[in-house]
Amino acid sequence: MASLRVVVRMFCSATEAAVAPVTSSRWETLKNSKAGVWCRSLVSDYREACKEMVVGAWERPIKATAYTTLLGGAWACFHTKPDHPSFEAALLECSNQLGLLSPWIRNMTSDGHVQSLVKLRNEGRLCYVSLGLLSLVYSANYDPDTTLYEAQCSNLSVRWWEFPKQVLDVGFAGRWWILNSKMQDYDVNEEEFKYLPAHMQLTSPPSVQEVERNEKLHKDSWLALTMEDKEKETSVVDREEERQIQPLKEEQTQA
Repeated sequence: MASLRVVVRMFCSATEAAVAPVTSSRWETLKNSKAGVWCRSLVSDYREACKEMVVGAWERPIKATAYTTLLGGAWACFHTKPDHPSFEAALLECSNQLGLLSPWIRNMTSDGHVQSLVKLRNEGRLCYVSLGLLSLVYSANYDPDTTLYEAQCSNLSVRWWEFPKQVLDVGFAGRWWILNSKMQDYDVNEEEFKYLPAHMQLTSPPSVQEVERNEKLHKDSWLALTMEDKEKETSVVDREEERQIQPLKEEQTQA
């Protein structure tokens, strides 16, 4: 019986092999493999997600516009975020601008802020950190390369709630905001005017008529002087001299 079963099985397997089609190609084998099925399902999911996104944007255009604006703004902020070398260059530029001025006309606020940053930089305590959309420059208590116990002990480090007090500048949208605000009117020493009367400390901007009149006078000063203008000026001067000499002549005749 056992031999009969073996013969039947061999006959069945031979029959299935004869009926089975020719082996599939390599592309079919790859497509039906686990990796191929996973890739096809992934592409199908992405296709459905993109289709739903387009349909949702068509049905809710205001919401889609708001989301697109936020994503575009975040992308622009990320790519225009200033880095550490840009802060070094800005600090050097501000220091050079103040160095070209006399100490008597420097703005004390600008000069003090820049000098403190330069001192921290020379001590190695000026640190930089990137937060994705913006950058921060802060002061550390010690140089990171210092091997003192106070500098290396984590229990003596600055607590997170004290960190905002050490922030010195914020980099956002391609500029360092605190440094630029401190450098406004860096060539105006306000200490020179604090002893003046109150009405002399404040100056009002010129009106539109005064600006136009000053521009017209400036343009007229570049015009060439013609001979007619010279003759008119000489005639006016001669008339003035005659008016001054006439009373003298009358006094002489009367005498």
